[in-house]
This record gives sequence, structure tokens and C-alpha cells, in this order.
Amino acid sequence: MATFQYTAYAADGRLATGVVEATDRGEAVRRLGDRHLQPVRLAAVKTGLKAGGAGVRPGSAAGQPLKLQAAQVSLFVEELAHLLAGGIQLEPALGIMERRRELSGLKDLAGRVRSRLRDGESFAAAVQAVSPSFGEMFCNLAVAGEMSGSLGAVLKRQAGYLKSIEELKGRVLSALIYPAFLLFAAVAVSVLFIVFLIPKLMELLDSTGGSLPVGARLILDFSRFVQATWWVWTGVGALVTVSVRWWAAREENRPKWDRFVLRIPLFGGLVRERFYVQFLETLCNLVCNGLPLNRAMELTRSATPDRYLRGHLDAAIARLADGVPLSAALERTGEFPSLLIDMVAVGEETGDLGGALARTAERYDGELKKRAERLSALIQPLVVVLMASLVGAMAYLMITAIFQTIAGLNG
Repeated sequence: MATFQYTAYAADGRLATGVVEATDRGEAVRRLGDRHLQPVRLAAVKTGLKAGGAGVRPGSAAGQPLKLQAAQVSLFVEELAHLLAGGIQLEPALGIMERRRELSGLKDLAGRVRSRLRDGESFAAAVQAVSPSFGEMFCNLAVAGEMSGSLGAVLKRQAGYLKSIEELKGRVLSALIYPAFLLFAAVAVSVLFIVFLIPKLMELLDSTGGSLPVGARLILDFSRFVQATWWVWTGVGALVTVSVRWWAAREENRPKWDRFVLRIPLFGGLVRERFYVQFLETLCNLVCNGLPLNRAMELTRSATPDRYLRGHLDAAIARLADGVPLSAALERTGEFPSLLIDMVAVGEETGDLGGALARTAERYDGELKKRAERLSALIQPLVVVLMASLVGAMAYLMITAIFQTIAGLNG
């Protein structure tokens, strides 16, 4: 008999740990199943122990954990969901994915997960052991799917969720790229005038005996000051940047920093709208896959990167544990809009919370698109006007200086 240490989910969704004795890994999994436990981690107590000859296959379950990009995770889940929907069993489906050339980097993932399945591990435990990129939320959904016999449906819904989250991130990023480029161009043109063009013009005027207007002289003095002390300002800027990033990276300071970001004009509203969409889609995905609401809220909280909003979700989870409805728990945080709370309350009244969350997520996704478009439409002309004003002012000073010089030579 061998001793295995396990981490498993009970029927009520709670996490349990302990040890079980069995002749091999497969029997250990069966014994846990008899106790209505779904293992997510099962390991022999002694390092290197081979249970019943079912040891680790070279080049498969062994090796370093695989680090995958979000697009690779989405592709793996989508392909596996399609195969399971076609009536293929899990292990043969992974074998097909392992043999397909177009999956390239995912071949190793499919092979290693398949090897662990043959050793008696569950799909959730195998995926969690092979790659940490799937995360706790995905593994919990896989556990629920395996326990209910609907793993294919769970993976299909999860593939749609992962794709929608990637589209959401891309939409926010796209709304900020062009304004950031325009702002960088405005700064670059200003530096070009101050550091290069105006000093060259000064040399020309000195050779002809002309003089610069007062505004141009101030800009020239500023240019000389910047050229003489640029290394100081570069060092100060680098020090401030590093200090702010170090301060914001500390866990105790993250809520304050995230709260500051949410209060930035224009941009903060976009970040908050994105949080609403991700919160609703994540919670909908978990609830529709059969997870209890309390557990679904805990996983949604874990998937929220904003530490300030996480604190409010912690408060909502505590109220849920006390028997408060979800809509009332969210309302008491003071961070969710009335429309969102009302739509969730309707779902609770009708008994269709998953559907209400899906409809609310769709509505706020549309609001996010409109806000991103408005932000892009507002910032672009503002930056263009700013850049045109800077360039126009400097060009006016240069042209005025040239005309004054020509007038002095003619006189």
C-alpha cells in the first residue's frame, strides 16, 4: 500500500485536504470518488514513488510547468471543446490534439495532460499540474464539469468566456493607443523645436546681427537650461518612476493605487466600466456552469486584479455568507451602478440569475464600447489642437525673428 496526499473539492464546493492509502494512483482516485471528493492534486507522499508501476513517463508528465499565453489557453480550450462536442472521449481527443501539427506549442501540453489522465488523475488535476496558466477558476470549472458529466459543455462555455475577455482587453488597449501616439508626437515635436531648430536660428541671427523676440528668447533660455541639466532631470524622472512603481507594487499599497487610477478623469471611467463587464461575465460563466454562488463570487474576486475593488467584493462575499441577496450585497458596497443592481435583482426574483448576469454583461459591454469610442473621439482632437498650438506658437516666433532680421538688414 502507498500513501497519497490529496487536495480535493467536496460536493458542496469546499476544498479539502488529507491522505489516502491505495495500491496505486488509480485506486486512490476511485477511493476519493467513493467519498464524493473530486481531486485537483494527488501526489505520493514519498518523492519518486511509483504507484503500481504507473510512474511518470519520461518527457510527458515530468518537466517544468508550461507557461502559456492567454491566446494559447483559449485555443487549447476551444479545440478540446469542439472535439468533445463531436462525441470523442477526453483521452482520444487529447491524443488527436497531440498529433495535429497546427497546434505546435500545445502538442506538449496535450501529451502531458493525456499522460497524467492515463495515470488516474482527473482532467482538472492534470491541467493544474502541467500548466499554472489555466488558473484556479478554470480548474474549479473543470472539476464541476467532471463531477456533473458535462465537461464538454463547460469547456465550450469557458472558451467563449476566454475569447470575450481577450476581446475586452484588446478593445480598451485599442482605445488608448492612438491618443498615446499623438501625445508622444506632440512632445517630440516640441523637443525638436526647443533643442535643435531655435538654437540654429539663434546662430543665424547672431551672424547677421539680428535679435530674437522676447518669447523666442525665453524659449531659447529654457532650451539652454534643458541641454545643460538634462541628465539631472532624466535621473529625477527615472527615480520618481521607479519609486512610484515600487510603492504601487507593494501589496499594502495596491488598494490606494488602484483607487487613484479609478479616479483619473476619463481613463478611470473606462477602467471601471471594464471591471463591470469582466465581473459580470466571470460570475455568469461560473454560475451557469453550476458552481454555488458563494464559491463563484470567491473565484470572481480572485480573477479581479484591482485590489481596491477586491476589498468591496470581499465585503459582498461576507454579506452573502450571512444570507443577504447578491443584489443587496453589491448595493451596500457603493461601487456598483443602480442599473446593474436592478438587473441582478430581477434575475434573483425570476430565478434566472445566470441569464440576468449574461444580459447585464452584454449591456455593459455595449456601454464600454461607446465609452471607448467617445474617449478616443475626445482625446484625439484635444491632442491635435495641443500639438498644433505648440508648433504654431514656435513657428510664429521663428518667422517673426526672421522678418525682424530682414527688416534690420534692409534698414
